[in-house]
Amino acid sequence: MQTLAKQVLEHATGAPEGTPLVAKELLHLGSRAAVDQVLSRLVQRGALLRAGRGIYVLPVESRFGTRAPSAVKMVEGLANQRGETIVSHGAAAANALGLTTQVPMRAVYLTSGPSRRLKLGAQMVEFRHAPIWQLIFPGRAAGEVVRALAWLGPEKAGEAIQKLRAKLPPSELKEVASARSRLPTWMAQEISALVAYG
Repeated sequence: MQTLAKQVLEHATGAPEGTPLVAKELLHLGSRAAVDQVLSRLVQRGALLRAGRGIYVLPVESRFGTRAPSAVKMVEGLANQRGETIVSHGAAAANALGLTTQVPMRAVYLTSGPSRRLKLGAQMVEFRHAPIWQLIFPGRAAGEVVRALAWLGPEKAGEAIQKLRAKLPPSELKEVASARSRLPTWMAQEISALVAYG
């Protein structure tokens, strides 16, 4: 009979990198109290990292030693596990689209879930609850455009849209335009201008 700690580690090892471990998903291995105790002991031993209250991750072994899993993979795992929509912050979206040269120093994501912070090794990952319109088109360029424009604000949106017209294919611009009814008035007006000229 394997020890509970070994079973928990095997479960964690079998999951993709950055998959969050929570006690409720391990109740098939033992009682809640036993699972909580084992998770706590595994953190003390360094076999697991505590990312936040009740959320654990397996560190990644590399030839340079152990490191925390990538924030992107942890975010994907958390979104799948919790059923939340989690997308990059507007500053990261603006940078990815070439609308700003500022590189965000902190990992910040917008979420349909509660605002919270998770710790991945030395890195802090922040989740900010956002309105539904900022979470549209997750994983697509059209969604990045909406989030970038929201971050840039009404003053810089017109200039940004001019740059985007030259960069994005018409299909992406049409997709952004299709969401106008869900966007704030100022953004819908800017995007309407984009469609009118396009």
